[in-house]
Amino acid sequence: MSEGDVAAFVAARGRLFGIAYRILGSAGEAEDVVQDTWLRWQRADRGAVEDPTAFLATTATRLAINVAQSARVRRERYVGPWLPEPVETAADPALGAERAEAVDLALLVLLERLSPTERAAYVLREAFDYPYRQIAEVLGVGEANARQLVSRSRKHVREGRRARVEPGEHRRLVEAFVSAATTGDLAELERLLAVDVVAWADGGGTVHAAKRPVLGRDRVARFMAWVAAKRWLDAERRFVEANGRTALLVLRDGEPKFLVSLETTVDGIAQVLLVLNPDKLHHVTHVASQERALSGPRWDRTTGVRREEGFQR
Repeated sequence: MSEGDVAAFVAARGRLFGIAYRILGSAGEAEDVVQDTWLRWQRADRGAVEDPTAFLATTATRLAINVAQSARVRRERYVGPWLPEPVETAADPALGAERAEAVDLALLVLLERLSPTERAAYVLREAFDYPYRQIAEVLGVGEANARQLVSRSRKHVREGRRARVEPGEHRRLVEAFVSAATTGDLAELERLLAVDVVAWADGGGTVHAAKRPVLGRDRVARFMAWVAAKRWLDAERRFVEANGRTALLVLRDGEPKFLVSLETTVDGIAQVLLVLNPDKLHHVTHVASQERALSGPRWDRTTGVRREEGFQR
């Protein structure tokens, strides 16, 4: 494999991860897709490839759709609510999208309800601004069908989302929410919440968590005051940029224990997403820990793929 072939993969890697992550809602599965794309790039007749980036993006998208189709069965058996795996976007440029919209955690929850192909069409159009002709080629459908897929997915997203607040107002609401929960100020919590607010807790069966959504201002306010009293009063708390928005990360002995992400709208806080499953917290650590993970013998720092899977120059 030539230096140019390696360089083409390295240049595209952020986009490949960004596409796969948005389709799958899982950073771990997205990394596997990138790894499989690398292996296929090694085996490809690269001399016949006119546009390496297009080839790699098409390969990653199709692999991600396949994984999403098989993941649906696994997620139906998941213990309690399933939430996407958050990523700390401030420290992870690998998401590499021209538009950050389709990385928001609440939006990924909505996309999970679409078919994998609809999800891919939405991601390619909304996150990466692909033309319909190219979306059609990636998905192996006609251009008219590609337009229909994007239109259906947009309609679903519009119906499931409210108008979001700007990043500065979002951070203010997050800080006010955390402060009220920490002090047990139920009146202030209720003031911040939308009337029909929903709280979801993803423990994955390994951490004790509510197995059903908590509904309504009063119940969510009391639930979050209880969570704060039991889980974070004596723990380290940091505000991080998770999936492009400010979120609360709770740590003990330097290890992340759970993340609180809020969907903030003009009507107030519409959703509270609590990710407690430890398997989903690996990508909300900080740059130093990511560097340590990438510097061990399993990874090649040039391409970002595992050495034991057959990395060759």
